[in-house]
Amino acid sequence: MLNFDHGRPMDFIAVGRLCVDLNANETGRPMEETVTFTKYVGGSPANIAIGLSRLGAKTGFVGKVSDDQMGRFVTDYFRKNGIDVTQVHVDRTGASLGLAFTEIKSPTDCSILMYRSNAADLKLAPSEVSEEYIRSAKAMLISGTALAASPSREAVFLALDFARRNGTVVMFDLDYRPYTWNNEDEVAVYYRLAAEKCDVLIGTREEFNLMEKFDRRGEPDDERTAKTWFAHHADIVVVKHGKDGSIAYTKEGTVHRSRTFPAKIVKTFGAGDAYASSFIYGLLRGWDIDKCMEYGSASAAIVISSHSCSDAMPTLGQIERFIAECQSG
Repeated sequence: MLNFDHGRPMDFIAVGRLCVDLNANETGRPMEETVTFTKYVGGSPANIAIGLSRLGAKTGFVGKVSDDQMGRFVTDYFRKNGIDVTQVHVDRTGASLGLAFTEIKSPTDCSILMYRSNAADLKLAPSEVSEEYIRSAKAMLISGTALAASPSREAVFLALDFARRNGTVVMFDLDYRPYTWNNEDEVAVYYRLAAEKCDVLIGTREEFNLMEKFDRRGEPDDERTAKTWFAHHADIVVVKHGKDGSIAYTKEGTVHRSRTFPAKIVKTFGAGDAYASSFIYGLLRGWDIDKCMEYGSASAAIVISSHSCSDAMPTLGQIERFIAECQSG
Protein backbone atom coordinates (compact mmCIF):
# COMPACT_ATOMS: atom_id res chain seq x y z
CA MET A 1 0.00 0.00 0.00
CA LEU A 2 2.71 2.47 0.96
CA ASN A 3 5.46 3.13 -1.54
CA PHE A 4 8.60 3.65 0.55
CA ASP A 5 11.78 4.46 -1.37
CA HIS A 6 14.19 2.04 0.27
CA GLY A 7 17.16 3.64 -1.46
CA ARG A 8 16.95 6.66 0.84
CA PRO A 9 19.43 7.02 3.72
CA MET A 10 16.91 8.06 6.40
CA ASP A 11 14.04 5.84 7.49
CA PHE A 12 11.97 8.45 9.29
CA ILE A 13 11.90 12.10 10.28
CA ALA A 14 9.46 13.84 12.62
CA VAL A 15 8.47 17.50 12.48
CA GLY A 16 7.16 19.59 15.35
CA ARG A 17 6.94 19.74 19.11
CA LEU A 18 9.90 19.31 21.41
CA CYS A 19 9.41 19.89 25.12
CA VAL A 20 10.35 18.68 28.59
CA ASP A 21 8.13 16.42 30.69
CA LEU A 22 8.33 16.78 34.45
CA ASN A 23 6.61 13.69 35.81
CA ALA A 24 5.44 13.62 39.41
CA ASN A 25 7.47 11.39 41.70
CA GLU A 26 4.82 11.42 44.43
CA THR A 27 1.98 9.48 42.88
CA GLY A 28 -1.43 9.17 44.45
CA ARG A 29 -1.68 12.85 45.28
CA PRO A 30 -2.77 16.05 43.51
CA MET A 31 -0.36 18.50 41.89
CA GLU A 32 -0.79 20.92 44.77
CA GLU A 33 0.85 18.41 47.10
CA THR A 34 3.54 17.20 44.69
CA VAL A 35 7.01 18.63 45.31
CA THR A 36 9.44 16.52 43.27
CA PHE A 37 9.48 15.62 39.59
CA THR A 38 11.73 13.70 37.21
CA LYS A 39 12.75 15.38 33.97
CA TYR A 40 12.34 13.64 30.60
CA VAL A 41 12.27 14.69 26.95
CA GLY A 42 8.66 15.09 25.83
CA GLY A 43 6.38 16.12 23.00
CA SER A 44 4.46 13.60 20.92
CA PRO A 45 6.59 13.76 17.74
CA ALA A 46 9.75 13.66 19.86
CA ASN A 47 8.55 10.55 21.69
CA ILE A 48 7.63 8.87 18.40
CA ALA A 49 11.07 9.65 16.94
CA ILE A 50 12.75 8.26 20.06
CA GLY A 51 10.59 5.15 19.84
CA LEU A 52 11.53 4.53 16.21
CA SER A 53 15.22 5.06 16.91
CA ARG A 54 15.08 2.57 19.80
CA LEU A 55 13.53 0.04 17.40
CA GLY A 56 16.45 0.46 15.03
CA ALA A 57 15.17 2.95 12.45
CA LYS A 58 17.51 5.66 11.20
CA THR A 59 15.70 8.71 12.51
CA GLY A 60 15.95 12.49 12.33
CA PHE A 61 13.98 15.51 13.51
CA VAL A 62 12.96 18.92 12.16
CA GLY A 63 12.17 21.36 14.94
CA LYS A 64 13.27 24.20 17.18
CA VAL A 65 14.51 24.37 20.77
CA SER A 66 15.27 27.15 23.20
CA ASP A 67 18.75 28.61 23.50
CA ASP A 68 19.29 27.43 27.08
CA GLN A 69 19.89 24.41 29.29
CA MET A 70 16.48 22.88 28.48
CA GLY A 71 17.07 23.10 24.75
CA ARG A 72 20.49 21.49 25.12
CA PHE A 73 18.98 18.76 27.30
CA VAL A 74 16.70 17.76 24.42
CA THR A 75 19.34 17.82 21.69
CA ASP A 76 21.86 15.96 23.87
CA TYR A 77 19.24 13.29 24.61
CA PHE A 78 18.49 12.93 20.90
CA ARG A 79 22.17 12.47 20.08
CA LYS A 80 22.56 9.83 22.78
CA ASN A 81 19.60 7.99 21.27
CA GLY A 82 20.97 8.07 17.74
CA ILE A 83 18.62 10.74 16.37
CA ASP A 84 20.01 13.17 13.80
CA VAL A 85 19.74 16.77 15.06
CA THR A 86 21.21 18.64 12.08
CA GLN A 87 17.74 20.08 11.40
CA VAL A 88 16.90 20.93 15.02
CA HIS A 89 17.33 24.69 15.08
CA VAL A 90 18.03 26.93 18.07
CA ASP A 91 15.73 29.89 18.71
CA ARG A 92 17.51 33.22 19.20
CA THR A 93 14.51 35.35 20.18
CA GLY A 94 14.28 34.34 23.85
CA ALA A 95 11.54 31.76 23.45
CA SER A 96 11.28 28.98 26.03
CA LEU A 97 10.92 25.25 25.70
CA GLY A 98 7.45 24.01 26.59
CA LEU A 99 7.13 22.33 29.99
CA ALA A 100 4.61 19.61 30.83
CA PHE A 101 4.04 18.88 34.55
CA THR A 102 2.22 15.62 35.07
CA GLU A 103 -0.14 14.82 37.91
CA ILE A 104 -0.59 11.13 38.77
CA LYS A 105 -3.41 10.87 41.32
CA SER A 106 -3.88 7.21 40.46
CA PRO A 107 -2.92 4.95 37.56
CA THR A 108 -6.10 5.97 35.74
CA ASP A 109 -6.52 9.53 37.05
CA CYS A 110 -3.73 11.56 35.45
CA SER A 111 -3.53 15.06 34.04
CA ILE A 112 -0.98 17.36 32.44
CA LEU A 113 -0.33 21.01 33.30
CA MET A 114 1.27 22.71 30.31
CA TYR A 115 3.40 25.85 30.17
CA ARG A 116 3.68 26.90 26.50
CA SER A 117 3.84 30.68 26.50
CA ASN A 118 6.19 31.83 23.72
CA ALA A 119 7.10 28.19 22.96
CA ALA A 120 10.28 27.67 20.95
CA ASP A 121 8.90 24.80 18.86
CA LEU A 122 6.23 27.09 17.39
CA LYS A 123 9.00 29.42 16.14
CA LEU A 124 10.13 26.97 13.45
CA ALA A 125 10.17 29.01 10.23
CA PRO A 126 9.58 27.87 6.63
CA SER A 127 13.14 28.96 5.77
CA GLU A 128 14.38 26.35 8.26
CA VAL A 129 12.70 23.43 6.47
CA SER A 130 15.05 21.70 4.04
CA GLU A 131 13.59 20.04 0.96
CA GLU A 132 16.79 18.00 0.58
CA TYR A 133 16.40 16.63 4.10
CA ILE A 134 12.78 15.60 3.51
CA ARG A 135 13.78 14.05 0.19
CA SER A 136 16.36 11.92 2.06
CA ALA A 137 13.70 10.17 4.18
CA LYS A 138 11.39 7.28 3.43
CA ALA A 139 8.71 8.68 5.76
CA MET A 140 7.88 11.91 7.57
CA LEU A 141 5.53 12.51 10.50
CA ILE A 142 3.74 15.74 11.36
CA SER A 143 1.62 16.34 14.44
CA GLY A 144 -1.36 18.56 15.04
CA THR A 145 0.25 20.76 17.67
CA ALA A 146 2.70 22.22 15.15
CA LEU A 147 -0.25 23.62 13.16
CA ALA A 148 -1.46 25.74 16.07
CA ALA A 149 0.46 28.95 15.35
CA SER A 150 2.67 30.78 12.87
CA PRO A 151 5.40 30.44 11.70
CA SER A 152 5.36 26.72 12.65
CA ARG A 153 2.08 26.26 10.78
CA GLU A 154 3.55 27.51 7.51
CA ALA A 155 6.70 25.45 8.08
CA VAL A 156 4.60 22.28 8.37
CA PHE A 157 2.64 23.01 5.20
CA LEU A 158 5.88 23.66 3.33
CA ALA A 159 7.26 20.35 4.64
CA LEU A 160 4.09 18.64 3.39
CA ASP A 161 4.54 20.18 -0.06
CA PHE A 162 8.18 19.02 -0.15
CA ALA A 163 7.13 15.51 0.90
CA ARG A 164 4.42 15.22 -1.74
CA ARG A 165 6.73 16.57 -4.44
CA ASN A 166 9.49 14.11 -3.56
CA GLY A 167 7.51 10.95 -2.80
CA THR A 168 8.16 10.91 0.95
CA VAL A 169 5.36 8.99 2.70
CA VAL A 170 3.59 11.26 5.20
CA MET A 171 2.11 10.23 8.55
CA PHE A 172 -0.20 12.56 10.51
CA ASP A 173 -0.51 12.06 14.28
CA LEU A 174 -3.50 14.27 15.05
CA ASP A 175 -2.19 15.03 18.57
CA TYR A 176 -4.82 17.61 19.55
CA ARG A 177 -3.85 19.76 22.54
CA PRO A 178 -6.53 22.38 23.27
CA TYR A 179 -4.19 24.74 25.14
CA THR A 180 -2.35 25.69 21.93
CA TRP A 181 -5.40 26.68 19.87
CA ASN A 182 -7.72 29.68 19.81
CA ASN A 183 -10.92 27.75 18.99
CA GLU A 184 -12.16 24.47 17.54
CA ASP A 185 -13.12 25.99 14.17
CA GLU A 186 -9.47 26.89 13.62
CA VAL A 187 -8.44 23.33 14.49
CA ALA A 188 -10.92 21.79 12.07
CA VAL A 189 -9.80 23.97 9.16
CA TYR A 190 -6.05 23.50 9.51
CA TYR A 191 -6.24 19.81 10.43
CA ARG A 192 -8.28 19.13 7.32
CA LEU A 193 -5.90 21.02 5.05
CA ALA A 194 -3.00 18.98 6.43
CA ALA A 195 -4.84 15.63 6.44
CA GLU A 196 -5.67 15.96 2.74
CA LYS A 197 -1.93 15.71 1.99
CA CYS A 198 -1.15 12.68 4.20
CA ASP A 199 -0.83 8.96 3.51
CA VAL A 200 -1.43 7.62 7.04
CA LEU A 201 -3.72 9.23 9.64
CA ILE A 202 -3.61 8.21 13.31
CA GLY A 203 -5.91 9.73 15.91
CA THR A 204 -8.54 9.16 18.57
CA ARG A 205 -12.23 9.10 17.73
CA GLU A 206 -12.54 12.49 19.44
CA GLU A 207 -9.72 13.98 17.34
CA PHE A 208 -11.31 12.80 14.10
CA ASN A 209 -14.63 14.25 15.26
CA LEU A 210 -12.96 17.62 15.71
CA MET A 211 -11.21 17.49 12.33
CA GLU A 212 -14.47 16.55 10.59
CA LYS A 213 -16.52 19.18 12.38
CA PHE A 214 -17.70 20.86 9.18
CA ASP A 215 -18.28 17.60 7.26
CA ARG A 216 -20.05 15.50 9.86
CA ARG A 217 -23.32 13.90 8.91
CA GLY A 218 -25.05 11.92 11.63
CA GLU A 219 -23.28 10.12 14.44
CA PRO A 220 -19.49 9.62 14.23
CA ASP A 221 -18.66 6.52 12.22
CA ASP A 222 -15.17 5.06 11.83
CA GLU A 223 -15.77 3.57 8.40
CA ARG A 224 -17.19 6.80 7.05
CA THR A 225 -14.20 8.64 8.49
CA ALA A 226 -11.80 6.33 6.67
CA LYS A 227 -13.63 6.75 3.36
CA THR A 228 -13.50 10.54 3.76
CA TRP A 229 -9.71 10.52 3.83
CA PHE A 230 -9.29 7.77 1.23
CA ALA A 231 -10.87 10.25 -1.18
CA HIS A 232 -7.68 12.31 -0.76
CA HIS A 233 -4.18 10.81 -0.30
CA ALA A 234 -4.73 8.48 2.65
CA ASP A 235 -3.99 4.77 2.30
CA ILE A 236 -4.35 3.87 6.01
CA VAL A 237 -6.57 5.42 8.69
CA VAL A 238 -6.21 4.34 12.32
CA VAL A 239 -8.95 5.30 14.79
CA LYS A 240 -8.00 4.83 18.44
CA HIS A 241 -10.62 4.03 21.07
CA GLY A 242 -8.55 4.05 24.26
CA LYS A 243 -8.88 0.94 26.39
CA ASP A 244 -11.13 -0.57 23.70
CA GLY A 245 -8.21 -0.73 21.27
CA SER A 246 -7.93 0.67 17.76
CA ILE A 247 -9.27 -0.02 14.29
CA ALA A 248 -7.21 0.36 11.11
CA TYR A 249 -8.82 0.80 7.70
CA THR A 250 -6.94 0.44 4.42
CA LYS A 251 -7.78 1.92 1.07
CA GLU A 252 -7.84 -1.64 -0.27
CA GLY A 253 -10.95 -2.23 1.84
CA THR A 254 -9.57 -4.30 4.71
CA VAL A 255 -10.40 -3.66 8.37
CA HIS A 256 -8.09 -4.62 11.24
CA ARG A 257 -8.71 -4.52 15.00
CA SER A 258 -5.89 -4.38 17.51
CA ARG A 259 -5.48 -6.86 20.32
CA THR A 260 -4.85 -5.52 23.81
CA PHE A 261 -2.23 -6.53 26.35
CA PRO A 262 -2.35 -6.52 30.15
CA ALA A 263 -0.40 -3.71 31.80
CA LYS A 264 0.54 -2.75 35.34
CA ILE A 265 -0.56 0.81 34.73
CA VAL A 266 1.50 3.58 36.31
CA LYS A 267 0.04 6.45 34.25
CA THR A 268 -2.19 6.82 31.23
CA PHE A 269 -0.19 9.18 29.02
CA GLY A 270 2.42 8.07 26.47
CA ALA A 271 0.46 5.10 25.14
CA GLY A 272 -0.44 6.80 21.86
CA ASP A 273 3.15 7.80 21.11
CA ALA A 274 4.43 4.30 21.85
CA TYR A 275 1.70 2.78 19.69
CA ALA A 276 2.50 5.10 16.78
CA SER A 277 6.25 4.47 16.89
CA SER A 278 5.93 0.68 16.68
CA PHE A 279 3.06 0.82 14.17
CA ILE A 280 5.08 3.07 11.87
CA TYR A 281 8.20 0.93 12.32
CA GLY A 282 6.21 -2.08 11.15
CA LEU A 283 4.94 -0.22 8.09
CA LEU A 284 8.51 0.73 7.19
CA ARG A 285 9.53 -2.92 7.45
CA GLY A 286 6.67 -4.09 5.25
CA TRP A 287 4.77 -5.96 7.96
CA ASP A 288 1.09 -6.70 7.57
CA ILE A 289 -1.27 -4.35 9.38
CA ASP A 290 -2.20 -6.85 12.09
CA LYS A 291 1.42 -7.30 13.12
CA CYS A 292 1.99 -3.52 13.09
CA MET A 293 -1.00 -3.07 15.41
CA GLU A 294 0.07 -5.93 17.67
CA TYR A 295 3.52 -4.43 18.20
CA GLY A 296 1.96 -1.00 18.65
CA SER A 297 -0.39 -2.26 21.37
CA ALA A 298 2.44 -4.12 23.12
CA SER A 299 4.64 -1.01 23.04
CA ALA A 300 1.80 1.07 24.52
CA ALA A 301 1.33 -1.44 27.36
CA ILE A 302 5.04 -1.28 28.17
CA VAL A 303 5.12 2.52 28.28
CA ILE A 304 2.04 3.02 30.47
CA SER A 305 3.62 0.56 32.90
CA SER A 306 6.58 2.95 33.31
CA HIS A 307 7.07 6.33 34.97
CA SER A 308 8.40 8.01 31.83
CA CYS A 309 7.34 8.17 28.20
CA SER A 310 10.54 8.83 26.25
CA ASP A 311 12.83 6.79 28.50
CA ALA A 312 10.40 3.86 28.43
CA MET A 313 10.16 3.54 24.63
CA PRO A 314 11.03 -0.14 24.11
CA THR A 315 13.49 -1.87 21.83
CA LEU A 316 12.33 -4.51 19.36
CA GLY A 317 13.65 -7.24 21.64
CA GLN A 318 11.72 -5.89 24.63
CA ILE A 319 8.48 -5.85 22.64
CA GLU A 320 8.98 -9.38 21.37
CA ARG A 321 9.77 -10.69 24.85
CA PHE A 322 6.72 -8.92 26.24
CA ILE A 323 4.44 -10.45 23.59
CA ALA A 324 5.93 -13.89 24.20
CA GLU A 325 5.43 -13.58 27.97
CA CYS A 326 1.81 -12.55 27.49
CA GLN A 327 1.18 -15.47 25.16
CA SER A 328 2.80 -17.99 27.48
CA GLY A 329 1.04 -16.61 30.54
